[in-house]
This record gives sequence, structure tokens and C-alpha cells, in this order.
Amino acid sequence: MKARLPKGIGGGPQDMNSMLRQAQKMQANMEQLTAELEEKEYEISAGGGVVTVKINGKCEITNIELMPEIVDPDDIETLQDILVAGVNEAIKKVNDIKESEMSKITGSMGLPGLF
Repeated sequence: MKARLPKGIGGGPQDMNSMLRQAQKMQANMEQLTAELEEKEYEISAGGGVVTVKINGKCEITNIELMPEIVDPDDIETLQDILVAGVNEAIKKVNDIKESEMSKITGSMGLPGLF
């Protein structure tokens, strides 16, 4: 006995091929966007602007600039805390931008853990 699905459910080879083409197009778009985002560089300030972190789309720190007033040999801990905050904020910004841009491609599909 063959199961009969209501019209429009289960489709056929044509529906499957169409879905496959859409998935391949989405994958190509995502790869292109990933490459574009990895080439960008972002600049984030922390500690009221005394530390500036530059990071690329691959989450690689490319530069850290310090204002002279933050360098106090008697208070290394503050400098360390501000550097950590700056780097963490830079990484968060890159990840937020990637997630936002990818959601434009994937729509409401929600692909958790993709990036």
C-alpha cells in the first residue's frame, strides 16, 4: 500500500531540485559575505577613549593604541582591565555584525552556531 500525501506536501523531484538550488545559492551568498566581512577592519574605543582597538573580520587584533595618560606604572591593573574590555568589545562587535549580515541572507531560518 502506498501512502498518499495531500497535494503540495512531499513535492516531487522538481520541488527538491528547486530547494537544492536555493540552498546552493544561499551557501554561495554566505561564502561571499563571509569573505567580504573578513576583509573589513573595525575600530572600537574603550575606557572613555584612552584605548582604541582595531580588529578585522577574522577577529584578529591588528592594532591597539593607548593614550599616554592611561599608562601609569603604579597602576598596571587598570591598563590591563581596559585592554581586556577593549578587546572583548571589539570581538563582540565583529560577531554582532557577522550575525546581523548573515541573518539578511538566511532570513528566519536560524542557523545556530554557524558563526
